[in-house]
Amino acid sequence: MLDTIIVNIHSEQDIVDARQHGKRLSKKLKFSTINQIRITTAVSELARNIYLYAGKGKITFESLFKQQKSGIKIIASDQGPGIKEVRKVLEDGYSTSGGLGMGLPGVKRLMDEFIIDSHDGAGTTITAVKWVQ
Repeated sequence: MLDTIIVNIHSEQDIVDARQHGKRLSKKLKFSTINQIRITTAVSELARNIYLYAGKGKITFESLFKQQKSGIKIIASDQGPGIKEVRKVLEDGYSTSGGLGMGLPGVKRLMDEFIIDSHDGAGTTITAVKWVQ
């Protein structure tokens, strides 16, 4: 069975909705409680970035089943301004919003796989995967 859920991000409430969907799906896939929290935290960071920097976008959740293991794929995509310096935003402490700069580096640490595809002026897609241990 393949689960795909799409949450459109246009408001702060949508960030909450995305978190809830991530939590529900991670629980359904039998992630440990700590990994459910990690996934929920990553979703929150990704959705908040869409809201803050692009204004709108979407979070897509997919269930993964591969060679007797399961996982979750989270795709955060927007058509915003893009990330000018991808390497810089992945540095701990770097922030363009005046925050602590833990967002994307934190997401990368929380997940097992992490890919950013961003083009200046053409939006960003971040794909993150977590496997059930």
